[in-house]
Amino acid sequence: MKSRRYLPGLALVAWLAGAQAQATVAPPVPAFAQAPVEVRVPQPPRPTVATDGATHLAYELHVTNFYKDTGTLILRRVSVYADDDAAPLTSFIDAQVNDLLAHPADVARDGVPVEGGGRVVLFLWLDLPAGARPPKVLRHQLEFRPPAGPEQQVDGVLTAVDTTPPIVIGPPLGTGRWLAHEGPGNHLSHHWGSPVANGRVTIPQRYAVDFFGLDGAGHAVRAALDKLTESTNADWAGYGAPVLAVADGVVRDARDGSPDNRPMTSPPSPSELTTRSLMGNFVVLEIAPKVFVSYAHLRPGSLTVKAGDRVKRGAVIGLLGQSGAANAPHLHFQVTDAPTFEESEGLPFVIDRFDYLGREPVSDALDQTTKVSSGPPSARRDQTPLDGDVLEFR
Repeated sequence: MKSRRYLPGLALVAWLAGAQAQATVAPPVPAFAQAPVEVRVPQPPRPTVATDGATHLAYELHVTNFYKDTGTLILRRVSVYADDDAAPLTSFIDAQVNDLLAHPADVARDGVPVEGGGRVVLFLWLDLPAGARPPKVLRHQLEFRPPAGPEQQVDGVLTAVDTTPPIVIGPPLGTGRWLAHEGPGNHLSHHWGSPVANGRVTIPQRYAVDFFGLDGAGHAVRAALDKLTESTNADWAGYGAPVLAVADGVVRDARDGSPDNRPMTSPPSPSELTTRSLMGNFVVLEIAPKVFVSYAHLRPGSLTVKAGDRVKRGAVIGLLGQSGAANAPHLHFQVTDAPTFEESEGLPFVIDRFDYLGREPVSDALDQTTKVSSGPPSARRDQTPLDGDVLEFR
């Protein structure tokens, strides 16, 4: 039997002793019982300014219903407090908690079930008030509905905010217009929403971007929407574009010779979640201590560098292709704290100069019949591209 089952008896003994000393004082009745739950933040958030002008914090809450015999707890509220503030910075209630999952339930429900002995991972993307300084500490309060009895709560789950500035880089691609697909801020994407368990749970792709080339009309491919499976790599606007070193650095790993896939067909299933099983032809560049930039799905035969080479910012290191786990030509780009895909954490980055043209869903980029409108170019400095942004590099 678990030792916690003796707690009610111990509490009764303590109460009887207290009652003898002060019989007229009733014990306080808590508004919530303590939930038998572990809550932790594996990777502290780092503030970054994005193209919407706001400062964001991106991180995950791992919520574990520790004892199997507790039964299913329904997580109904998550509140986040900044430093010592009495009012929450933000709160997520019932159906909003469901929306924090990487795979939300299709039918709206009041909260998220956490089975006894099970874990859920919540993905938080916080918008800080305009002009506000990032908090030093975030406090989390979670409320649960148990199978029976009063509501339960976990309070005081703290995580420090990592005030290290985001990594500043140059453009990863040559001149042209680019769609940032599956980019930062979208936890439903296959990037941020894909934790990797490999000795420990990490998220290498927390801030990863798939860059798709766009033509002057805002389209990624010349083929008709119902003919995409018949398209060739040459039909895609970004195919063969020069891929650039985003900073001075040293090549720590590289591979060439993996063939391109056919567009819009399922690539072979990877045998494991590692750099070599996912990235096809790739380059990993170390640009600072414990800061690594990975470029994936490069065109076979296009790499101009090898492991150990030193490169300068702006140097062409390869060409955009469709090798590895890719079903259309694009550049997969990410910044991490380790050179391998496995056991690395994604790091926030800002691009030091680009023009911002607005936002565009990938469905419009793939449909030649859709008229895509974009605003006048807006020069940006030191900002993180968000999912769906259209950027232009010069």
